[in-house]
Amino acid sequence: MKQAGGDGVVRHQPAPPTRYLRVRQDRGHTVLEFRGEIDIAAEAEVVPHLDAATSDRECRIVLDLTRVEFLDASGLRLLYRARQRVLAQQGRLHLVCTHALTLRLLRITGLAGLLPPRPTLDAALEHPGTTPGPG
Repeated sequence: MKQAGGDGVVRHQPAPPTRYLRVRQDRGHTVLEFRGEIDIAAEAEVVPHLDAATSDRECRIVLDLTRVEFLDASGLRLLYRARQRVLAQQGRLHLVCTHALTLRLLRITGLAGLLPPRPTLDAALEHPGTTPGPG
């Protein structure tokens, strides 16, 4: 992210690593690997990383929830935030999730219809056309 300042452009560095999120690159995608309990405490730590990853035009993002043990409304907000930001950047967003309770929560809230979950990273990246539509 760039901001104009004083005599030139200042490049902001991403926030330091968090215990709830690991960010890495895989096959041209930024993978945000969520870990542990994704609740309101996690949300505060994750938002700067999520926003940095989704700030580039035509970004390609994977949200990997395979290491998530618990997800509440704050976690759902993070997923929806990522979706909205990626749509605004005309990017691509994929979701990886296998946890039965999290999948149920995604179905009940309708988020599974907006962001179809895949069982593995490979499966998500094999479906390059799965960009969530407006809604």
